[in-house]
Amino acid sequence: MRVIFNEELKAVGDGLDQMAADVSQAVHGAGQALLNTDLDAAQAVIDGDQVIDDLEADLIDQCVRLLARQNPVATDLRVVVSSQRLAATFERMGDLSRHIAEAVRRSYPNSPLPPEAKDLFRQMQEFLDMTADRLVTMLADRDTKTAEQIIRDDSILDDLHHQTFALVLDDSWQGSKQELIDVVLLGRFMERMGDHAVSAARRVVYIVSGFDPSKEPDKAGEDNEG
Repeated sequence: MRVIFNEELKAVGDGLDQMAADVSQAVHGAGQALLNTDLDAAQAVIDGDQVIDDLEADLIDQCVRLLARQNPVATDLRVVVSSQRLAATFERMGDLSRHIAEAVRRSYPNSPLPPEAKDLFRQMQEFLDMTADRLVTMLADRDTKTAEQIIRDDSILDDLHHQTFALVLDDSWQGSKQELIDVVLLGRFMERMGDHAVSAARRVVYIVSGFDPSKEPDKAGEDNEG
């Protein structure tokens, strides 16, 4: 029975690795679509979202079967339950990428972003591209150092997101009402992707160590030691 359980658990892990890779591709594609007004890239992200949704459904089914048939305990239970939550987190990141791509498709051939917002959103996308690549590495290696880096760096994206509000509230703003809505919504979508990446990173740390880190893992560790 243990051999069967290990094989099924490995299949879950392989599925999560595939989800992380697909989500990373969606994040990169949504950014390319947004910054380059690339309709083909946008449509690829929209079409690919169903694959991510199907993977999530399959992984949750696998985890439910493991819980029902194998009755895992201790570390094994932690891995199975956390895998379910990781699948849901990745699915949401795929949805947010699709939302960005849909905004590009709706606005085409124009960009949903006014020229004065492009540089700020380019910085946000560069951060998300880096984070998406880190997610793949983190999942493949169960790398807690990479996970903690994702958690630690989240404030960078938060700061950039706050700048989107400053941009549209400034007296010099010349964009249309639709552009204002797009800047606010797209900024929110990107900030939420960062939040979900943090959630995934915290879950990986929990799988490996049994410790659920705070937003500042080093500080949390110091608090626990004290």
